[in-house]
Amino acid sequence: MAFIDYLPPDAIPEADRVDDQDNILRIHGVHSRTLRQHYDLYRELMYGRGPLSRMQREMIAVVVSATNECHY
Repeated sequence: MAFIDYLPPDAIPEADRVDDQDNILRIHGVHSRTLRQHYDLYRELMYGRGPLSRMQREMIAVVVSATNECHY
């Protein structure tokens, strides 16, 4: 597993900051435009309109993470 240092929130340009301090998102701070893009994609996939409920989406995410042996 790779290790990437997190940037402190104040080191990320204000326009790219998101209202979420989750570690998986903070990793993107090293290239802050991807932080905003990743967050926007996550919000759309997990909260946007679609055939799956929020709970079903979360269950899929948990199964995928467990299968990948990801501690997130």
